[in-house]
Amino acid sequence: MARMRGGGEEGDRDPTKQQQHSGLVRLVQQLVTLLLVFAAGVVIGLTTTSHIHYFNTHNNNNNYLHFISQQPSASSSDVFNLDTIHTLQQQQPNNNNNNCNCNCTIIEPPSPPPPPPPPPPPPPSEEEDLLESFLHPSNITHTFSDHQLFWRASLVPKKYHYPYARVPKLAFMYLTRGPLPLLPLWERFFQGHSHLFNIYIHAPPGYILNVSDSSPFYRRNIPSQAVSWGTVTLADAERRLLANALLDFSNERFVLLSESCIPVYNFPTVYRYLIDSAHSFVESYDDPSRYGRGRYSRNMLPDIQLKHWRKGSQWFELNRALAVYIVSDTQYFSLFRKYCKPACYPDEHYLPTFLNMFHGSLNSNRTVTWVDWSMLGPHPATYGRDNITVGFIQAIRNNGSLCPYNSDMTSICYLFARKFDPSALEPLLDLSSEVMNF
Repeated sequence: MARMRGGGEEGDRDPTKQQQHSGLVRLVQQLVTLLLVFAAGVVIGLTTTSHIHYFNTHNNNNNYLHFISQQPSASSSDVFNLDTIHTLQQQQPNNNNNNCNCNCTIIEPPSPPPPPPPPPPPPPSEEEDLLESFLHPSNITHTFSDHQLFWRASLVPKKYHYPYARVPKLAFMYLTRGPLPLLPLWERFFQGHSHLFNIYIHAPPGYILNVSDSSPFYRRNIPSQAVSWGTVTLADAERRLLANALLDFSNERFVLLSESCIPVYNFPTVYRYLIDSAHSFVESYDDPSRYGRGRYSRNMLPDIQLKHWRKGSQWFELNRALAVYIVSDTQYFSLFRKYCKPACYPDEHYLPTFLNMFHGSLNSNRTVTWVDWSMLGPHPATYGRDNITVGFIQAIRNNGSLCPYNSDMTSICYLFARKFDPSALEPLLDLSSEVMNF
């Protein structure tokens, strides 16, 4: 009975109410689950955003942390650490990142220090140094064309007095086909007088003289061009040497020499002879033969007439004024270039004719370079080892004849001589102190 009653009470419940109660429970469970999932998502999102922002901030502040860590510290409480910076970021709103939803800020690293100021410009060169580089160029290598070079060399100051204590120098100009076989003799000749001369070498393009840096011939090659014997290119080379030497305002006298030339007097004698001379030494004479007037071309009329035509040795010596006139000339030299063809030999006629026409009173009409033409032919005699004796050199220095010098006559007529073979070097060195006094 009791079992029947109890079962009846259990079975007497309303089925509809039981279903409603069960559905409500399930709804509540679903809501709770959704809330938990939502809350977990929010927490994960905030945590992720905070870490991303933290690492960005940390990277932006690496330089700052490095800067702080390098500062001298009195105690551990003065040192910032990552926790301190993170706390500061959370305490202040972030005004620099619009995408950040948390109350944080970025501590900007200090601005990098400005770059150090550029070093002050070097003090301007002394006026004397600027003047020195203009008056006495130490580097004779340049990129001038001949036209530019001759224009620059023709510049002449209108003011007569120099703004410095000028010491006149001799310019020794060597027109060579390459080596200088007699160079040791010349080095002995120049020794002890470096303040009184300059050297210029016109060698084939690209040829560099192999000498030590203590030699006066070291790095004295000028920019050159190819030269062919008997053509106008030989006269071009002579003018090129003159123009390069004129760039140095200290050069007062200009001597043209070859690789086969030697000095027959010591340097002091040569220096005083040339510096004190009132005239230049360019051989110039009227040769009525076919080797003189016979080379004249009527195509040079009316500028150059037959009566002006002169001949002479190409080995000259000039003062500065005449050298400037020569490198400045275009009109007359262009006629020689055009009409003085191979059988004419411009190097034997241009200077003698030009000076005869315009500056005859400044020229002695003789050369100071001895040469032996007794063999006849297109080339003079050449002397080697067996020819070098005391008597031979003395005869060149003074053979008993006299020549005009300024307003007097002198027995010193030749300062240089040619042509000497390389084999003559050793005996010449042996005789130099005894005969030539150097």
